[in-house]
Amino acid sequence: MRETPRPQGTAGDAGPELPQRRPGRAIAHTAGASGSGTPHRSDGRPPHTPRGARQTGPTGHLGTIPPVPRWPVLLVSTAGALLALFLVITWQVLADGPLLDPDERLGLELAGRGPAPLADLFADLGNMQVAVPVLACAVLVAWLRHDRRAAVYAVLAMAAVPALVVPLKLWTDRQGPLTQATGYFPSGHTTTAMVAYGAAALLLARHLRRTWVTLVAAVLLTAATSAGLVLRGYHWPLDVVAAWCLSGVLLLALRAGTRSGQPPE
Repeated sequence: MRETPRPQGTAGDAGPELPQRRPGRAIAHTAGASGSGTPHRSDGRPPHTPRGARQTGPTGHLGTIPPVPRWPVLLVSTAGALLALFLVITWQVLADGPLLDPDERLGLELAGRGPAPLADLFADLGNMQVAVPVLACAVLVAWLRHDRRAAVYAVLAMAAVPALVVPLKLWTDRQGPLTQATGYFPSGHTTTAMVAYGAAALLLARHLRRTWVTLVAAVLLTAATSAGLVLRGYHWPLDVVAAWCLSGVLLLALRAGTRSGQPPE
């Protein structure tokens, strides 16, 4: 015989009604109530679990990984483009490619133009005796400000200039514009100026509020050096452009090494 289940109740129940919700209690799944509808506490405070502190993503899911900063991608792509352009120019020099004819015509056309004393002054900005002391002062400032990691990286970037330029000059063995001598590619003066002034600007910018001042100064000094070398007939234009590319890769490497650490206060 089938038994019919009897409704359960307390001694004070008047009949077999279903249990009623009691007012004033925190209901776990009622939307809109304080502490309900979401896994939060009944007093309105967020839970102390890590899941409760996560931010929702674009689709509303919990635990979405924050976006990765974009600067390393831009830095690597820029360095790759500079390196690719440098390799193309070097290949043209080694293979006596079609780019050399317009380069030499332009170089001979520009050589001797402008005031010679001013062009010589600009070209001398790329001398080791001028550019390296400027970088040394910036390194000393960074070292005294306890920014020693950036200072060491700047010294390494400057030391890489002769280590890269001298073998390239011997390998390419390019003749100069107004001389029978060879070993003019890439421009060592341009590389020295750009790395020294650029590294000094990056070091000082970490401790100054107006960072654009040092960067603009580095660009102007490098441009003046490049113009003086071409106007005095010391280098072909492609020698200078190749030096820009090589120096840009070194400065981007320095930027990558120093950006991961914030300058000390």
